[in-house]
Amino acid sequence: MVQGTMSNAGKSLLAAGLCRIFRQDGYRVAPFKSQNMALNSFATKEGLEMSRAQVVQAEAAGTDPLVCMNPILLKPTDDQGSQVIINGKSIGNMKARDYFKFKTELIPVIKEAFRKLEDQFDIIVIEGAGSPAEINLKENDIVNMGLAEMVDAPVLLVGDIDRGGVFAQLLGTLMLLEDNEKERVKGLIINKFRGDASLLDSGIEMLEEKGGVPVVGTVPYMDIKVEDEDSLSDRLSANSRGLVDIAVVRLPKISNFTDLDVFEQFPDVSVRYVTEPEGLRGADMIVLPGSKSTIADLTWLREKGFEKEILRMHSEGIPVFGICGGYQMLGVEVSDPEGVEGGGEISGLGLLPVITVLAGEKRTEQFNGRFEKAEGVFEALSGREIEGYEIHMGRTFPDGCIAQCASAFTSDDTGVCEGSVYGTYIHGIFDREGIAAAVVKALADKKGIMLSGGDASGHREFKEKEYDKLADILRENLDMDRIYSMLREAAF
Repeated sequence: MVQGTMSNAGKSLLAAGLCRIFRQDGYRVAPFKSQNMALNSFATKEGLEMSRAQVVQAEAAGTDPLVCMNPILLKPTDDQGSQVIINGKSIGNMKARDYFKFKTELIPVIKEAFRKLEDQFDIIVIEGAGSPAEINLKENDIVNMGLAEMVDAPVLLVGDIDRGGVFAQLLGTLMLLEDNEKERVKGLIINKFRGDASLLDSGIEMLEEKGGVPVVGTVPYMDIKVEDEDSLSDRLSANSRGLVDIAVVRLPKISNFTDLDVFEQFPDVSVRYVTEPEGLRGADMIVLPGSKSTIADLTWLREKGFEKEILRMHSEGIPVFGICGGYQMLGVEVSDPEGVEGGGEISGLGLLPVITVLAGEKRTEQFNGRFEKAEGVFEALSGREIEGYEIHMGRTFPDGCIAQCASAFTSDDTGVCEGSVYGTYIHGIFDREGIAAAVVKALADKKGIMLSGGDASGHREFKEKEYDKLADILRENLDMDRIYSMLREAAF
């Protein structure tokens, strides 16, 4: 089990790297996280919803993502509550206090999910959440030390030196653990180090002496293009501009921002997440991404002044692309008669002749289809095969004479386009080989510029190379012999 001293200490990436190493060494490997709080999710082949972090780890492990790898998913709806998803299906929204009382009822769910993985795999790499030293949350813990005890797992504890104070992080965490919990910690990892690692030697010696736990590695700050866990991602704060610049509105409840990760394959392309309308200026494409709360985020977008800027840039020929919640916002109206997001209705940006009605039944399924008649800047996409997945609680319908006003953009009524405004419910729409490259070429041609190109392989092949790169770095900087020894001791 990989635990951290805090959120974003690097647990997810390290767990993915260990999955890759064990797979390379010939083992059947699966990731596991009993409870994940994230707005980035995925629909399995069975139409079940799970965290994308465990999907990434499953990819690194060379296996299909299974919902038992993440039996509990919490998707925040506001500062005090979340939608609760159990074994891939939503059971509704809960306030944090209510869920805290309810979660012990989910222990059988967690144990059953873990048993399913035990029956199929040799090694399970478990990821914790936040910190095991959050003493106000330790009672009835089901995701950190409580889970480690439940499944009898040795623990690697990860600290983030990039934020400073890593020795205090690690030693302080150990000091706040109960004796039986501390005994489970078999190794410490210093993560995200920049510079000469030998400068840490005296600190590591003192840390091991005071903590009584060996340091099994110092991992450098890695430039690995693998999807991040959540909105703490460094990607969301990047602001450099490439020859082709894609501006994404960073909505307060942004979800599945990983839809744009594929463009990292292209060195001349930038993807910026902006929180002010001025950040859109000069962009070659505007993206409205997914949202967990479409009405609230559309209200925010309007109050911040984004609507006026988007409409202005659209009038100047800049393409606008909406995905899922962003697609809903581009329409004429979004209404919530069932109170899915608290009720009410709101006018959209009016760039697509569609209306959306939010409904209590969530649609979660994978998608295989094609682009239909793409108009405007991206007309070269017409007829291309695409694949992805849908996760949404709304249904979007034509508003009036759509046959005369707009074209079907993606098949099976999942999206429309009008001119250079595009909307679709399909997450992962750019991932299939050639799609992102076609988008980039169209934007470059519109500007009259030539690009240096990018990775010619498809996004899957690109990610495979990144997982191997991640594994190579971890092998070089972790004591894998000691980690394998921990596994052997745990097995007997």
